[in-house]
Amino acid sequence: MKRYILLLWLLLFSTGLLLPGAALANQGIAVSLNGLPVSFDVKPVLQNGRTLVPFRALAEALNVGVTWDSATQTIQAGNGSKSIIMQIGNQTANLNGTPVTLDVPPQIINGRTLVPLRFFSESFNCTVTWQQNTNEIVLLSPSKLEVIGFYALGDQKTSSWTNLFGTPFPEATRGNTDLVKTLALGWYSLDQEGNLLTKSTTGWQRPDSYEEVLAVAKDYQLKTQMVVHVTDDKLLLTNLLADDGAMAQAVANIAEEAKNYQGVNLNFEGLGLSEQGEQLTQVRESLVHFVILLAEKLKADKVELSLTIHAPNSAYRGYDYQRLGSLADEIIIMAYDYGSKPEPLPLVEQAIQQAKAVVPAEKLVLGISLPSETGESLITKVALAQRYQLKGIALWRLGLVTPEMWSALRSTISTTD
Repeated sequence: MKRYILLLWLLLFSTGLLLPGAALANQGIAVSLNGLPVSFDVKPVLQNGRTLVPFRALAEALNVGVTWDSATQTIQAGNGSKSIIMQIGNQTANLNGTPVTLDVPPQIINGRTLVPLRFFSESFNCTVTWQQNTNEIVLLSPSKLEVIGFYALGDQKTSSWTNLFGTPFPEATRGNTDLVKTLALGWYSLDQEGNLLTKSTTGWQRPDSYEEVLAVAKDYQLKTQMVVHVTDDKLLLTNLLADDGAMAQAVANIAEEAKNYQGVNLNFEGLGLSEQGEQLTQVRESLVHFVILLAEKLKADKVELSLTIHAPNSAYRGYDYQRLGSLADEIIIMAYDYGSKPEPLPLVEQAIQQAKAVVPAEKLVLGISLPSETGESLITKVALAQRYQLKGIALWRLGLVTPEMWSALRSTISTTD
């Protein structure tokens, strides 16, 4: 009998269902959500093998709304599809109208309201695991997030088609189309006179089979954007934006081609690297003017406009996020090329914060450069987009998404309605 009890205790310990209080009390317990640490103003408390944490911090991390009724000492939390009610000292909670018995009830400790972490998290579809080697409780919380995939610069080994549809061209299967819902098709550029190019010096080109790509995208209900990629190499972009005639020509050409797509994705790179003062102001104004012209034309044709631009904390300062955000339907923040791999979380987070300060979160998409990331680091980038309630993420690029990365995305992004 003693042997059986010992084995049972070891099983509970190893699975994290029972945490060793004496061992953890001295060390402290860390909590992470989708790879990012969850900060609490008071440390988690361990009681009877269960972890209690401040309810507001946990709810905010999970994007769950909460209310506190001081008269009845009752906590209500919900996210639209799930709702729970808990009361201080009461071991019976309510989950979507059904009574649930708690191992440990919510408590007020040192003036702070604490709730059982596992019950609260699992009620909102989190998976909860205990990492003994790091003394950490790990939460994974899949949530809805739009995923844009850049479809560009592919070759036989890094085919965007195969990576997305799961089989070589021209065959197609469901593949990863349940996850990626928008294709940013990198097939276009502009010259200095405003002519639309289907083959550029930077390698962006429209394939001969482009109509087949559009047809299959339609079959799998994928939105399509025509990406117009231009860099400021040899001041090409600066000169284009300084010429009213060239801008008018570019707008007309883009709008005409856009009739084949649901959206236009303007990817103008390299502006504002060396300019200062009035010169920098002029660069920013010229881009805004071009976007005004294009947005007006596309709006009349009911075509959405996206901008893929350098992050506000990058070296390229030629982008007025506030004004551009008021004109475009969405902005993809190129929060990468900071100089290290994986891309440093503090700088990516800073880019999001600076963009969100002047552009509504529902218009912002976090750009992620896959050559800089691993499956593990990708989870943390997705978590930042979720934490700041952005519209979605954009993957540069299809063809470079490894099986590990697809698994990471599926662990954190919900593909069900």
